[in-house]
Amino acid sequence: MNDEPQQPNTLAKARPPRPRRTGWRRLIPTWRMVLGAFVLGVMLLAGAFVLGYSLVQIPPANALAVKQSNVYLYADGSQLARDGEVNRESVSLARVSKDAQHAVLAAEDRDFYTESAVDPKAMVRAAWNTATGKGRQSGSTITQQYVKNYYLAQEQTLTRKAKEFFIAIKLDRTVTKDQILEGYLNTSYFGRNAYGIQSAAHAYYGMDATDLDPARAAYLAALLNAPSEYDVVAHPENRAAAEERWNYVLDGMVTEGWLSATERAGTEFPMPKEATVSTGLSGQRGYVVEAVKQYLAEHDIVSPEELERGGYRITTTLEKPRQDAFVKAVDERLMSRLDPKARKVDGYVRAGGAAIDPKTGGVVALYGGIDYVKQYTNGATRRDFQVGSTFKPFVFASAVQNAASTQDGRIITPNTLYDGTSERPVQGWSGGSYAPENEDHHDYGEITVREATDRSVNSVYAQMVVDVGPEEVKQTAIDLGLPASTPELHGGPSVALGTATASVLDMAQAYATLANHGEHGAYTLIKKITQDGTEIELPARHPRQVISREAADTTTSVLRSTIENGTASAAGAAGRPAAGKTGTAEEDRAAWFAGYTPDLATVVAVMGQDPVTAEHMPLYKAMGLPRMNGGGAPAEIWAQFTRDALKDTPAHDFSLQLQTASEEWDLRDVPTSPPSSPPPSSGAPADQDRPSPSSAPPTRHSTTPPPDDTTTGGETATDGGTTPGDDTTTDAPPTPPGTTTGGLTEGGGLTGGPVTG
Repeated sequence: MNDEPQQPNTLAKARPPRPRRTGWRRLIPTWRMVLGAFVLGVMLLAGAFVLGYSLVQIPPANALAVKQSNVYLYADGSQLARDGEVNRESVSLARVSKDAQHAVLAAEDRDFYTESAVDPKAMVRAAWNTATGKGRQSGSTITQQYVKNYYLAQEQTLTRKAKEFFIAIKLDRTVTKDQILEGYLNTSYFGRNAYGIQSAAHAYYGMDATDLDPARAAYLAALLNAPSEYDVVAHPENRAAAEERWNYVLDGMVTEGWLSATERAGTEFPMPKEATVSTGLSGQRGYVVEAVKQYLAEHDIVSPEELERGGYRITTTLEKPRQDAFVKAVDERLMSRLDPKARKVDGYVRAGGAAIDPKTGGVVALYGGIDYVKQYTNGATRRDFQVGSTFKPFVFASAVQNAASTQDGRIITPNTLYDGTSERPVQGWSGGSYAPENEDHHDYGEITVREATDRSVNSVYAQMVVDVGPEEVKQTAIDLGLPASTPELHGGPSVALGTATASVLDMAQAYATLANHGEHGAYTLIKKITQDGTEIELPARHPRQVISREAADTTTSVLRSTIENGTASAAGAAGRPAAGKTGTAEEDRAAWFAGYTPDLATVVAVMGQDPVTAEHMPLYKAMGLPRMNGGGAPAEIWAQFTRDALKDTPAHDFSLQLQTASEEWDLRDVPTSPPSSPPPSSGAPADQDRPSPSSAPPTRHSTTPPPDDTTTGGETATDGGTTPGDDTTTDAPPTPPGTTTGGLTEGGGLTGGPVTG
């Protein structure tokens, strides 16, 4: 056992003891702690980034971002109307001027094309400024703002900001910078309920985005910072602040080389136009939009569901000067003469009108009523009023087309004599007793077809339907342009009096076919339609000869006489060659005038409707006049509109090819004396177009065709002159004195009362 003491460790004695940290020094982290925390923080951030990047996906667009309005344009490209919940028209970047693109970049993100999708420094700076009370700031790049507008909601939350961050990074890797800028320009809000640069350009300056110059572009870009506050019209007190922001944008454009200093120096503040209350669908706009929607659906171009989603740019065939002329004519010739306070019936008055270019089929003007938001039923497209005697020309055209003859075997021509006795039973009709009444029970006796048209004699035309064949008459009306589904377009003699309830637009189409020498092509309201810049194919018209030129032109020659000598004399105020026909529905519930020149076919209707019950109402005493008829306000509206609509178009005469001599009848088969007049029948009375009360009883026209409707010696007749031609044509030969038509056998008629004349 060794009792010697052990020697101490000399190395242990050499290391000085570590001093213990006391007081406040204990709170200072060591470098190991700092390094560890930094490494841990980086790892956590990296993990969070990886986790967030993997979890956050690019979502579908939010509902607001994809909603657009549909834009309706006149034929010249000027704006007619917009509809839809959101006032936005998305456009491609190519349709935004370079000045507008650069102005927005100068205002919001000058390094957009060179920077990454996010700017962490700007985000931190904006967060610090917001936290320290220097105002809420975004710090977002254009990419982030676009993500917020297009994919996310607008709330200011950490969750939304985190999603915005990751979606922006992913988006920047999948689409181009141009696509992001285009999306941003189309989704940003500029005030005045305008979403997107295109709508903003219209809201503030009434122009397309492609036409924005540096000054106007800079103002719109300035609005992005504070849309409501910088509207110097709504808030003139903020003009100084708005101009300061405007100058900031322009200076930025100069700094970036997008605008020369010289051009910048000459730029003046572009005062925007007055803010207008949303035009919506007031005035004629709503009627036009409704008619266009109906046309698109009926022709399977765009369904109502597709149109509801918006984004369509629809160029119509309507011409603004002519549209304005129609409104002016109705206002001056009808609406200004109404006094609902003094005359209750004046409150029932409604109007509708349509004008078609016979050569193209384009609807150049449409009148639906005084104001869509006050009278929402479209007077141009409604099909619930009888057309009256405006149907009679279809009967005569069918007679010529089918080479029809009277009951006693004579070919029907403008000079064929009929018995114009009021309430004369229709002959040869097997459907029952029918004896239509002439206006005011007037008996015309022996009367030519031409004069029966001038005077709109019901008894003559009801008989003519049976002579031609009711089904043939119906088919001719359909061929000319009336829809086959037209209510009350039946195969009976009363159809001649206007039982059919076609629309003004339907009738305008049919009369345009007559004006176009019997060649029919469906009318069109659409010139061009695009969706998001892609043009949609429109159906071809395929015009075709539906009745012979001789049938159409001979009808025109008769209708010229109606304006020159008959119930439509007021239409002569148009001051150019014209043809037309008046019409009055049962109990004066509607009055029509349908007419045309070689360049324009127009139909006007004045209708009676109770504004509360919507019941059809008579228009007796309207405008302070005893009766409402087609030769009154409708013909006057037609004349003024036609004169104004064609004021820049040279007057053209009709070029007519009439019934040929080969269609003459054998005089040996014509009775030499008229049959005794049959006794009046008790058929239901029918209104009919009438001459003015002061007119003397009509005299029989000469049986010799007028010179302007006759061709001889190889010349084709024109009203007012002749032009060389190959066909020898002539009106019908003279009718032997004392000859009448009408049936030689008693016939039945149509059950139910006749309606109109």
